[in-house]
Amino acid sequence: MKRYFVTGLLIWVPLGITLWVVSTLVGAMDSILLWLPEGSRPRDLMGVHIPGLGVFGVFFIVLATGFLTANILGQRLVKMWEDLLNRIPVVKSIYGSVKQVSDTVLSDSGQAFRKALLVRFPHSDAWTVAFLTGAPAAELACQLDGEHVSVYVPTTPNPTSGYFMVVKKTATIELDMSVDEALKYVISMGVVAPASKGGDGQGPCKPVIRPKIVEPNLPG
Repeated sequence: MKRYFVTGLLIWVPLGITLWVVSTLVGAMDSILLWLPEGSRPRDLMGVHIPGLGVFGVFFIVLATGFLTANILGQRLVKMWEDLLNRIPVVKSIYGSVKQVSDTVLSDSGQAFRKALLVRFPHSDAWTVAFLTGAPAAELACQLDGEHVSVYVPTTPNPTSGYFMVVKKTATIELDMSVDEALKYVISMGVVAPASKGGDGQGPCKPVIRPKIVEPNLPG
């Protein structure tokens, strides 16, 4: 009975969490319909509440925004709006940071989260999955010897928090897996392992040269 109960949990828990997350997102998007004037809301016009209409509303708002800002006039309006936000003391710091991150992650020409790496963390005898985010800033690079890369080490099972590190490129191992596969591997705490390119999940591992770690000589 215990085995059957656990098997049932493995079926219902992921499904329940998925439905809860989707329901929460749909409910949040449906709340934008409350911004409409009284009498023009879908519930007032149809006489019944139809869940999910907010999803289409958000989609069309984002699509219309992208369409309007694709021309010169729209870009000028966006620049005026950003200049206004950059004059507000606290808002300019938050907006500027979020915009830089979103431009880097969502840009097609960016290199953020384009490669999965294996790095030593949190000490020289342990390895973890990290994501390449680019090259370190010039002010950091000039203080370091050799070529370094910027990596993001996500936490498990919540990959939205983690650690930003600058490590030597020779101290990293590039993994032959996609970013999506690496994220699933991290979120599942190593349970959902990506299949090998051979398709059987037990294929031969490509040999790599392990980076040599030189421990510093500490006084005393």
